[in-house]
Amino acid sequence: MSFDAKHFLKTVSASPGVYRMLDGEGNVLYVGKAKRLKARLASYFRGALNAKTQALVSRIADVQVTITRSETEALLLEQTLIKELRPPYNILLRDDKSYPYVFVSDRHPYPALEFKRVRQKRNDGRYLGPYPSSSAVRESLALMQKIFRIRNCEDTVFAHRTRPCLQYQINRCSAPCVDYISREDYRRDLEHAVMCLEGKSEQVTGQLTAAMEAASHALDFEEAARLRDQVQQLRRLQERQIVDTGSGDADIFALAERPGALCISVLTVRQGRMLGARHHTPDNGLDLPVDELLGEFVSQFYLGQGRELPQEVITSRRLPDAELMQSAFSEQAGRRIRLAHQVRGHRAQWLQLASTNAEQQLATQLANRTQLSKRFEALRDALGMDTTPTRLECFDISHSHGEATVASCVVFDQDGPVKSDYRRFNIEGVAAGDDYAAMRQALIRRFKRLQQGEGKCPDILLVDGGKGQLNMAREVFAELGVSHVRLVGVAKGTTRKPGLETLFLETVDNSLGLEGSSPALHLVQHIRDEAHRFAITGHRQRRDKARRTSTLQDIPGVGPRRRRELLRFFGGLQGVRHATQDELARVPGISASLAATIHQTLHG
Repeated sequence: MSFDAKHFLKTVSASPGVYRMLDGEGNVLYVGKAKRLKARLASYFRGALNAKTQALVSRIADVQVTITRSETEALLLEQTLIKELRPPYNILLRDDKSYPYVFVSDRHPYPALEFKRVRQKRNDGRYLGPYPSSSAVRESLALMQKIFRIRNCEDTVFAHRTRPCLQYQINRCSAPCVDYISREDYRRDLEHAVMCLEGKSEQVTGQLTAAMEAASHALDFEEAARLRDQVQQLRRLQERQIVDTGSGDADIFALAERPGALCISVLTVRQGRMLGARHHTPDNGLDLPVDELLGEFVSQFYLGQGRELPQEVITSRRLPDAELMQSAFSEQAGRRIRLAHQVRGHRAQWLQLASTNAEQQLATQLANRTQLSKRFEALRDALGMDTTPTRLECFDISHSHGEATVASCVVFDQDGPVKSDYRRFNIEGVAAGDDYAAMRQALIRRFKRLQQGEGKCPDILLVDGGKGQLNMAREVFAELGVSHVRLVGVAKGTTRKPGLETLFLETVDNSLGLEGSSPALHLVQHIRDEAHRFAITGHRQRRDKARRTSTLQDIPGVGPRRRRELLRFFGGLQGVRHATQDELARVPGISASLAATIHQTLHG
């Protein structure tokens, strides 16, 4: 069976990460990194390709992805996997001696940052590195040139310049060749660049921030603005490197679950470096609670398979027999093994990354065309329909005590969610909290548009809420003369536990209860949960629209001192707006919860 690239690309994340292309026997053909996985992978299956790439694509049977938090982390993981797997279509280095360096001369009065493939024995300067690839060196040098305006010309060119070159004109060089900058100032900028390459960018940022404040107090606003720009660029550079922390051996287990499917992702970290992620889809035939299932899986992963145990095992859920398992693991390894589920710092970021990968893999699994076809056929049989439905729509309502009410409409076909056909309706003119009136308004607006030829009509309409919402949908259909759409109400059980839903077919007197393991129920739960998610997202965006334009003064808990620290740390309000939640939490006096509040207020 050939690889269905079009269907695969529908489920791929747009996040940064690493991808592995496999052949029909499961052998890795190629490992690559991408700033946006979806766009990069799409390029292999669209447009003109060279002969070598065409040969690679013709052999692809599967593509596996691992999501990272940044392109830098993806680069580090890519190099680790290439070295370990040695895929035939990757460029392989013969040995570590060819890894490149950055060289800084001690002899020149205005040294450049130079790319060096071989480290010389003579002691005439400093070598920084080695770096994982030549592209990593060139990216680093370009960034240092952009931030600190360090020259990149040859010494012979430098010696014969009589006027500044183009690099000066585009603010990539301070023109030391024609004495536009003093030797002391150039050496200071060069030392800052070297410190950043050595991982000391926090110290550089502190020095630049102090200099910026001094320039501001001296009314030298042009210099203060230049230093502010440097601070902001450095803040963007200071991504937390959770892929390579330099220390720590751990396996991280994250479980993601949706109706009828689950996935456990195992992230492997050795000596602080992430070696990759593997995904497992165990069968929960006994319908165990997910924490018990995860415990059984972790236990069998080590005790049943005889795998080597790391120093630490981290899980996304608390395991029922955690103390017993920790004792058994320690006894088998002959040393103390730590089993944890509540972690902080880079371990918490490892766990978050494992959870992200589990969710992504589960989304891909649920979008599998064969599985979806079986679910649609099961729904056809459960509803007693003559033909298999091809299009489902589900409506849901979301609000906060009647504020900012939003109705959602999500669409599924036999390929899964059709996100281009999703719609949201901002509900106006109804009493606060009146979900029935809100549903009526949304359905009227939707089906009037369909009658006017806008969009496609569903085979089945599901409304979340049970009897009341079903009756409201029937009234709207009667009013508009809609007779060719099957109506289904979805009511949660008294415990509101997934698997105990009741379906009402056309009328409240015709109910249907499906087994918790029914593929038809899993399809209904999937589209219902997606409608709920889409409605909540729309409601929050509408509710927080005013907050997105708020300044720091409007944020609870951010007083004058914290505002000053934020502006000082990021070099201005624009830097605060561009900061991630993790970066905000690094500001002195800003806790993780307050960082979340600031980020939510500024970004909605």
